[in-house]
Amino acid sequence: MMKSIIFGFLLVSAFIISSCKTATAEYPKANIHEVVNSSDVTLVDVRIPEQYSEGTAKNAVNIPLADLQNNMEALKGKKVVVFCNKGIQADQAMEILKKNGIEAYDGTTWKNVKAIQDEKPKAQ
Repeated sequence: MMKSIIFGFLLVSAFIISSCKTATAEYPKANIHEVVNSSDVTLVDVRIPEQYSEGTAKNAVNIPLADLQNNMEALKGKKVVVFCNKGIQADQAMEILKKNGIEAYDGTTWKNVKAIQDEKPKAQ
């Protein structure tokens, strides 16, 4: 009897813990294609200026990852897509922006964002 009570308690505890975890961690996935092409988006290239000057997405601003924390006020209230060379710095930038309450989307790489911009609009 005691073993079944303990097992039941553990089972319920595991269920509660896992359900809480997914409830807070899951956000509806935005369509990155729509976000990148929306008129009210701010595209932020978080690479260093030398990399940014070698090529980036259209209308992107350069805020290196190291300077991102100091630029929070300029990004508050904006829809922001961040990207870099391989996506690693973009992931770090996403954490910083979300901690500061900024609506942020992961564009992964500048080539990915540029490719989305260059896509032909689908015929309706």
